[in-house]
This record gives sequence, structure tokens and C-alpha cells, in this order.
Amino acid sequence: MAVDVKVPAVGESVQEAMIHKWHKATGEAVKRDDVLMELETDKATVEVTAETDGVLEILNKEGETVSIGQVVARIDATGTATKGAAVSKGAGATPPAPVKPTSSGSEPIMMPAARRLVEENQLDAAAVAATGKGGRLTKGDVLQHLETGASAAAKPAAPAAKGPPPAPAVKLPQPKAASGTRGERREPMSMLRRRVAERLIQAQSTAAILTTFNEVDMKAVMDLRKQYKDSFKDKYGIGLGFMSFFVRAAIEALKSFPAINGWIEGNEIVYHDYYDIGVAVSGDRGLVVPVVRDADKLNMAEIEQSIAYYAGKARDGKITVDDLNGGTFTISNGGTFGSLLSTPILNPPQSAILGMHKIEERPIALNGQVVIRPMMYLALSYDHRIVDGKEAVQFLVKIKEMVEDPTRLLLGV
Repeated sequence: MAVDVKVPAVGESVQEAMIHKWHKATGEAVKRDDVLMELETDKATVEVTAETDGVLEILNKEGETVSIGQVVARIDATGTATKGAAVSKGAGATPPAPVKPTSSGSEPIMMPAARRLVEENQLDAAAVAATGKGGRLTKGDVLQHLETGASAAAKPAAPAAKGPPPAPAVKLPQPKAASGTRGERREPMSMLRRRVAERLIQAQSTAAILTTFNEVDMKAVMDLRKQYKDSFKDKYGIGLGFMSFFVRAAIEALKSFPAINGWIEGNEIVYHDYYDIGVAVSGDRGLVVPVVRDADKLNMAEIEQSIAYYAGKARDGKITVDDLNGGTFTISNGGTFGSLLSTPILNPPQSAILGMHKIEERPIALNGQVVIRPMMYLALSYDHRIVDGKEAVQFLVKIKEMVEDPTRLLLGV
């Protein structure tokens, strides 16, 4: 009896997926709960396991796009495993034999650039030594032929010029021709990358995006971390990072400017009385934005633990659709990759996103003195349809004030 392996439903809005990797091969014996393959959707990567013991028959290869509920393999519970099972990447397929170049007459096969040089210089192609693959005449062959003067006889003699003899021409070296093998390869876009591309275009075409900038002095936060980092880690088992400060500061600022925590639906503005903060984290397959839910009810340690948990899932490719759904505001830290300044793009349907950047020591004027301080540029991209410029600037200033004086986070002022 054969049991169908179907593409599972992985989210309400997900209609298709791509087979990212088969962990088993056709003809291979599998056990119940063995991981058969990884499916990549536009939001997450999902593992599909065997429902029974048996021998696997693969129907769809890696890289193919499949729909929810589609049968992609079968498990024969009564079958016998075969030796040397063919893997799913083109299993058993015989590659077509390469087509050998042919030519008519004695003229060699010419690459396009070589043919153009032959015609421009009125050369006899058969007289040029061809060194390309399969006897092809390359651009380098023609240039070498011209440089050695072998083409002099092929050019018509120029009429004698009247007047004073021309100045001797300066012979310039010929540009070096490309040599060796210059590779090129094509790979299908992952479902995640396709979805990211779609959402970026959606954000650019449906929202009136503006970005406002400011800078923040990180000295107070850095001093606070240095003073309490050991006792914080001993008590909570997690390091005290910068992100928790910015999450808390963003929540306080969102309370003062509720439109930034909302979005537009049709002709209505949806305001949220809760604070689900999306935090962009990087995984092997791209950037994902898991959501820290009810972040206003979490303390600093719980925020750090949540971010570390999602970052680990992203690295392991275990992020789920539920981890990514929702979110009322997003924070992205490009500074972890060395970015000094950037303009983040909205995460639809949200109306704003905060971009953090690299901390860099710079001279600033403070109380009439030039001092060196660890400074960070902040960027707030926002939808001008719902957020006025004045609100955006004041929102960013409020975050700056709270980060530069972290006691404000404790007092909520």
C-alpha cells in the first residue's frame, strides 16, 4: 500500500511552496517521523516528515514550485529498498551530449567579437591562427594577428599623402583580452526572496515613504551595560544588548504618537492599543522579521531572551509562519553588518520602521567643548499618508532623549 506525501498547509495566506531540499532519495527506506524534505514558503521553511515506514518514491525535484495539498512523493509500505538509489536532483536522467561546433569550408568558427575585427580589418580568417576551444577564432587571436603585422598584405595600400610627412604614430599597447574561464551560473530565487521582493515593491508603490534622520549619543547606555552586564547575565542567563533599550524606547514613543503604531486599511486608520514589535534578524536564507508580542509587558531580560530565541530559530531555519505574522512596528539594526547610514523600507502594512546603525566614535560639540563620543545614526522611514513630518521628527527625538538618558525608560517620561 502506498501512502501519499502531500504539501501541508503552512499558513492561512500561503498557497504554494518550493521544494528546498530532499533529505531522502527515491528507492531509499524511510522510517516514520524521518525528515523527508524541506519546503520553503514565502515566510518560513517547513520540514515534512514520513507518516509511515516504507520505501520512498519522489515525484517532484528540488527547486520545483508546488501547491498546498499536492502529492510530491509516495511511500510504499510493502516495497523493498533498492541499492544506489537515485537522488532527487535529476535522478536517473542522462544529460544531453554536448553539441559540437561545425563550420563550412575552410573558414574557422568565429566568436562575435572576432568576426567584427576580421571584417573591420578585411582579414582572411583562414590565415589567422585559432586557439579557442574547438578551433574557434577568438578576439585575442585576431588582436595577436594584427599586432604581429600579419595582416599588412590584406590591407589596401593607402595613397601617398601630399604635404609634410605625418608625425610618427605612437603605438599603444592593445588591451588585454579576457583569458581563462569566466563562469556564470543561474539559480532560482527562493520563495522567501521572491516574497521579500514582492513586499518591497508593494511598499514602494502603495505608501508615500519618507525618511527622517537623527543621531544619538550611546555613551550613557554603553556605561550602563558595562556596569551591569555581568550581574544581568548571572541573573537572567542572557546578555544585555542594545536592542532591548531601543525596543523599550520605541514603545514609549509609540504611546505618544499612536498613528505610528497603526496603519491604513482602505479609507480607515487602524490604531493598535498593543505593541507587537518586529525585530529584523538574519538567517542563512535571508532577513526575516519575527514579532515580539506584547513587548510593552516585557522587562529588558524578557525582550533580550525573545530576540535571542528568534535569532536562533532563524539561524537554524526553524522560523514558522506564526513567528512572523502580525507586528505593529519594526526595528532593524543594520549596524551589526557595519552600516553607517541607510533608509529602511516599510514592512507593509505597518506605517513606520526604525533603522539602527553602527556605533562610531566622532567629535561632537558638548557644552562648548569638542569631545569624542560613541555616536549612532538613527533613521525613521514612515508612511506620510498617516504620519506627518512633525510627528515623525518628534517621535525620533523622543527615542534619542530616552536612549541618551536611560533613566527615562524607568520613569516612562
